[in-house]
Amino acid sequence: MIDKIKELIAEAEAFKAESKEEVEAFRIKYLGKKGLLNDFFAEFKNVANDQKKEFGQTINTLKKTAENKVNALKEELESKEEIKGVYGDLSRPGEPIQIGARHPISIVKNQIIDIFSRVGFNVSEGPEIEDDWHNFTALNLPEYHPARDMQDTFFIQTNPDILLRTHTSSVQVRYMENNKPPIRTISPGRVYRNEDISARSRCFFHQVEGLYIDKDVSFADLKQTLQHFTTEMFGKSKIRLRPSYFPFTEPSAEVDVYWGLETEIDYRITKGTGWLEIMGCGMVDPNVLENCGIDSKEYSGFAFGMGIDRIAMLLHQIGDIRLLSENDVRFLEQFKSAL
Repeated sequence: MIDKIKELIAEAEAFKAESKEEVEAFRIKYLGKKGLLNDFFAEFKNVANDQKKEFGQTINTLKKTAENKVNALKEELESKEEIKGVYGDLSRPGEPIQIGARHPISIVKNQIIDIFSRVGFNVSEGPEIEDDWHNFTALNLPEYHPARDMQDTFFIQTNPDILLRTHTSSVQVRYMENNKPPIRTISPGRVYRNEDISARSRCFFHQVEGLYIDKDVSFADLKQTLQHFTTEMFGKSKIRLRPSYFPFTEPSAEVDVYWGLETEIDYRITKGTGWLEIMGCGMVDPNVLENCGIDSKEYSGFAFGMGIDRIAMLLHQIGDIRLLSENDVRFLEQFKSAL
């Protein structure tokens, strides 16, 4: 009997608990009304006289061991809860994990893609290093066009001409060569032009151009598409189209959105008119369709293009375009909420 009690003492000393429920179960097992100690006390009268002293001392040792273990475990669990409440989960990494933010150009580009995706446009991409055919000739730009001048374009080599693309229209040419109408695609990407770097311009920027080719496409379809875009993107539904010229579209137009004159910034960015130019557009020139292997007598279409950087500057009130490429963390951290 005494050996059994000593085994229970060793078991009680080695006991560990992770919760208050386990501690309470241990207390009931040893110290409860129907616990082991009461059983041993009841057995005390049946013990031989010469063993009663040792038996009693062993029972008291078990009782004290059990009581001390219960108290120690309760204090330990309570201290853990208190620490967790004040300092949080102490098992977490010591250094907080820094969450990055999307670049403002990526944010705006994704918004534009999302708007046009909802009306059936897919996304097409192409190389940034282009040849003369896809960047100029196929798009109805004659040899004497100023855009071919070395002052405006970054040429990598001549004869044959290889250059950094000056617009993403070259992607549309490749798409028309490899796909049959109906075509409905937008082409976002980075383009390069040899311009002086200032607060309003730099030698590379981002464009997104759209193309829609099908039977019986009219200028009214173009206007309705642009109306949908400006309403979704800016919350401005009032637009106007001014006659313009682009070699690859005829007729061509510049698109202005009515920004309003509610604040001083509105006056500054619209030069007091309330109207803000956001993109160029037009009906695809039949020569461009023929160059890409599409029958211009059967199919017609429209195209449009806009600068992502310019729209990002408008939406986020960025005053200097150079901030978009300087990778200043202080500037980029401001866009964490726009993920």
